[in-house]
Order: sequence, then C-alpha cells, then structure tokens
Amino acid sequence: MDRTDLGNLWDRVLGTQPAPEQWLVVVTGTLALIAVVPNPLWRLSRNTITIAHEGGHGLVALLSGRQLSGIRLHSDTSGLTVSRGKPTGIGMILTAAAGYTAPSLLGLGGAWLLAAGRITLLLWLATALLAVMLVMIRNLYGALSVIFTGSAFLLVSWLASPAVQSLFAYTVVWFLLLGGVRPVFELQSKRRHGGAPDSDADQLSRLTDVPAVLWLFLFHAVSLCSLIGGGRWLLGV
Repeated sequence: MDRTDLGNLWDRVLGTQPAPEQWLVVVTGTLALIAVVPNPLWRLSRNTITIAHEGGHGLVALLSGRQLSGIRLHSDTSGLTVSRGKPTGIGMILTAAAGYTAPSLLGLGGAWLLAAGRITLLLWLATALLAVMLVMIRNLYGALSVIFTGSAFLLVSWLASPAVQSLFAYTVVWFLLLGGVRPVFELQSKRRHGGAPDSDADQLSRLTDVPAVLWLFLFHAVSLCSLIGGGRWLLGV
C-alpha cells in the first residue's frame, strides 16, 4: 500500500458520511428493540451486551492502574473479568462500576459519533476495541464470541457500501442504548428475589458502605439518561 492509498484510507476513516433518512433511523431502532425485548432473541443478543459489560470492567481496570489478568465470557451470557491490584480504593470502585454502565456509555459515545457523521470511524474504533479485548480473553467461547462480533464490524467497515455501513452502525448503537437498560432491571429483579448476592452493586456496596440499591439507582440513571440523550442524537432532535 503506497502513500496515496494510505492517505485515501485515512481520509475514509476520518471523513464524514451522510446519515440515513430519519425513517430509516427509526427502523434501525425498531430492529434493535426487537433484539432486546423478546426473551428468545434476548438470550442470543445479550452476548453482545456481555462483551461490552466485561470490556468496560477491563478497560477501566487498565485505566485506573490495575493489572488485567483476563476476561471470560460464558454461553449463559454471564462473564468474569479478573484484575489484580489494591482490593479497595477508587480504582477498584471504578472498575466494579464500569460493567453495567459500559454498554449505555458506549452507545452514547457511538450516538455522538453518528450525529457528527463519523460512521466509518465508529466501525473502525469498535473493531480495534474488540481486537484488543480478544487478547485478554481466556476461554474458547469468549474468544469465538469476540471474533464473530469483531469480524462482523470488520467486514461491514471494509466491504459494505456506505448505505449498509450506516444502517449497521445505527442498529448497533441503538442496540447498545436499549440493551444497556434491560440488564439493570434484570439485576434488580434477581436481588429482589434473593439472587445475585455477589453482583456488581453488592460488591460496590461492600467497597463504599453505600447501599446496593443506590448503586442500582446509579446504573438505572446512566442507562436511561444515555438512552434519552443518545436517542435524541440519533434522531436529530
């Protein structure tokens, strides 16, 4: 690849692309909602939210100075991120708080990029993050899940037409925004019935002496505010 090709590629990645018509944006949101609401589809699509959840734990662990040991993704859509470092303090708190907020915040960031017309940049950033995450995966199912997801982003960003890239990107961002809401309600329901005693909210409660219900409230606030704000950006209102 010569300098001209590299320059064209750089311009393609950093350039802007036109947004789809608003009715198509609504269609992509509807498709994402269909992937989130019905239980049979959610049991499959939730794997993507788990990737974002555990990736959030891992990224914040690194940014806060902890040593990331590995990430595992399981077929029941659960996951585990292990990091080493001080067992208390702000780094551990931020790491524990990152999981349930990550899908929604990623969706919000994606909505901001799409509102700015940076569709190709969003797809390439997502591919890069998944490639980095793959290095830290420590089980076969997790590796296959990340490879499959990353391959979808890579193929669309490299081979698909601008129109297909746009529809794909909008659907993914809607899915992160909508899919970030449901797990928090699921966690709340589990805790109400005595389940999930070692959830992120309970770990945060032990770390901070703040009741787990207040951490759940924070998770709800982040996911719902991200959905509202990101949805406005996507719809251009």
